[in-house]
Order: sequence, then C-alpha cells, then structure tokens
Amino acid sequence: MSWEPGATPAMLRARAHLLRALRDFFDTRGVLEVQTPVLGRHTVTEPAIESLPVTVDGLEAWLQTSPEYFMKRLLAAGSGSIYQIGPVFRAGEQGRRHNPEFTLLEWYRVGFDLEALVVEVGDLVQEVLESPRPHVAEYRELMQAHAGVDPWRDEPARLAERASAVSGIPREQLNRGEALDLLMSGCVEPALAEQGPVIVQHYPSDQCALAAVTEVGGVPVARRFELYLDGIEIGNAYEELLDATEQRRRFEADNARRREAGQPIPEPDVRFLEALEAGLPPCSGMAMGVDRLLMHRTGAGSLDEVMAFSRERL
Repeated sequence: MSWEPGATPAMLRARAHLLRALRDFFDTRGVLEVQTPVLGRHTVTEPAIESLPVTVDGLEAWLQTSPEYFMKRLLAAGSGSIYQIGPVFRAGEQGRRHNPEFTLLEWYRVGFDLEALVVEVGDLVQEVLESPRPHVAEYRELMQAHAGVDPWRDEPARLAERASAVSGIPREQLNRGEALDLLMSGCVEPALAEQGPVIVQHYPSDQCALAAVTEVGGVPVARRFELYLDGIEIGNAYEELLDATEQRRRFEADNARRREAGQPIPEPDVRFLEALEAGLPPCSGMAMGVDRLLMHRTGAGSLDEVMAFSRERL
C-alpha cells in the first residue's frame, strides 16, 4: 500500500488539457456548462446499473450514476443545450477500466436528432482527440458477422446457447439481455479493436433505456448509439424519449426485472416524470467516460494510471 497517487504529474497535466479542450469544444458551439447534484432522492431503475445508497442528516438518498434526470429537468425549464463534466458513482465497478467513482461528460443538444449527434460526436473525436472520424456500423450486422446471431430473429434460447459457448456461463442462467451483452463484449468488441473509432447504432428496442424507438429494416430499434475507441466502449447516446407515460411504463418494467432478479427496487423519479409531462424539448444526448477518453489519448493501460486516486489508493 502506498500513499502516492496513481497519476503522474504529466498525467495530471494531460487531464487538465483534455478538460480544457472539452470545455472549449462546447463553449465555441454555444452549449452552456451546468452543475447538478451528485446526491439525489432518486436514482436509475436500469437493471444493469447499481447505485450507491447514502444517508445524510436523515435524508435517504443515492449517489448519482449520471446527471441525466437533473439535466433533463433543466432542459424542460428552458435551459437550452447544456453540458456537464463531473463525478458519478456506480456500485460493482472495479477493474482495469472500471472504478466506483469516475468522471462523466454528459451533454444534451436541443433540436438535434440522432444523426445530428453522430456528426457532433465525430467532430469531438476529430478535434479533441485528434483521431480519425468514427465510421458508423449497424449493431445487427456486427452481431451477425462476429457473434453468429440475429438479435431480432433468434429465440432467447439460441442467444443464451451462443453466449454460453462464448463465456462459459451456463445457458440456463442467462436471460436475453445478459446473453446479448456477453456476445457484444466477447465477440463484437474484440473485432472493433482493430477498426479505429466506431459508432455502433440501432440497438434492439428492448435495450432502449431512455431512448426513442423507431423501425429500421422492418424491425423496431432504439434511437441510440455507442462510441467505441480501440474496441472500448467510451460513450452512449440517445435521441431522447419525450413521452412521460411511456417513461413511467419503462420504469415499471425495469423494476419488475429487478424484482425478479432480487435487486433493490428504486422508486421512480417523480419530479423527472413531471418534467417530461411539462414538456422536454426534442433533443439528443450523449454521456462519455472522461477517464477512458484520457486512457485513449495517452495510451494508458488502466484507470489507475489516469486517475489521481482510484479505488485501490483511497
């Protein structure tokens, strides 16, 4: 055990330079920087994300996994396009590319559809990271080519069987979502590692989270994409869902899956739903891990090298 930080002075300077470049990128585009709480009464219901509960002066709350709900309340109140850079927290995050506390860049562009956001993300990759513009790939085509499955046509049993062969996890322990995640990480992401920056778009509609849903090629798809750099997932983007009734239904469906899995059941964020009812303007948003961006920019091999104090140095 050592008192020393993980990041060298040179890495601290590299982080400061990256943060400055990100702020310059958005400031020149007229996007307003905001700051929202890291402590909130509510948290996400998404089964794949676990939040950290805290009690402060009798207030039972959660450390935020994302500033999304607060930022959308600002959007509904007329803020216009906004961005934020700050700490977020997720339970169960540990490893070379994971830490329970990390820095997130999140932004929302009023009036942007998903295609406009693809262009802006390409601009950011090119201008801030000085990397080639990402090429756009279809989730379905990648799964067919590298995992040997069609998520829209194959039965859950077939997906679980294929994921079990890849991961070694017994197929009876895998639901559809878990199988798809394992096939993505075990088959598709290694193939992306040799392709430079890649945007993967049009995920299955049951992986829509807070994204709108549309139809492409005769199948329902989520209006979302993920950015990969060197085969590592860096960010997640949505054309945002505007319908409060549908969002309430998704919260209930999330919690039904959580209940079945024995996970904690967060109460849906009523104030966020009220903001949707009041009227969220048409917009698209993106969240990017700043620490992973810094890893890509500097060639670092782990988060411990780019964070001053990772989990192991607290």
